[in-house]
Amino acid sequence: MPSVAVFCASSEDIDERYAVLAGEVGFALARRGWTLVTGGGSVSCMGAVARAARAGGAHTIGVIPRALVELEVADHGADELVVTDDMRERKGEMDRRSDAFLTLPGGIGTLEELLEIWVARSLRMHDKPIVVLDPWGDLEPLALLVSGLVEAGFVRDSAAAQLVWTSSVDDAIAAIEKGWAEAGRPGQAEPTAAEWLEAEP
Repeated sequence: MPSVAVFCASSEDIDERYAVLAGEVGFALARRGWTLVTGGGSVSCMGAVARAARAGGAHTIGVIPRALVELEVADHGADELVVTDDMRERKGEMDRRSDAFLTLPGGIGTLEELLEIWVARSLRMHDKPIVVLDPWGDLEPLALLVSGLVEAGFVRDSAAAQLVWTSSVDDAIAAIEKGWAEAGRPGQAEPTAAEWLEAEP
């Protein structure tokens, strides 16, 4: 099954709506039979997306550096919990295990993950979809910054177009599927109502 890495917040000092959004994403991935890849924490949005995905029957993979096992409270409920030596190994392992990348509102760690995987895509080191889900405009300043950099000639139009901005879970899922189709990477179609009911325990 295809796998999607979700980059999101691990901070607990944020509005509850962000965790709710993460839960909706986790459930949406599960409905399609996709595997979820996270940074391996069990708190805040990172924990919410993993718990929702598992509740929907999805396979979940958490990748966390040894130094953050206690700080981010490692997701020991993950089907696979990979403990790495450092942050660089963590990101490499997440990248390797993922067929697409979905970014939710988050802090500097989330931004670092997004920018690094986007740079790799712009350098043709991979062709995996990169989607931002930003329903409340938290990351709009980044979108405006990128537009300004394109106008100034620092960023190519083609590179900017590789980052897809969405404002709803449905649009984000559709953008991932479209990216797979364009790259010749077939995803898993959403099951019919009959198939979903049959799969219920």
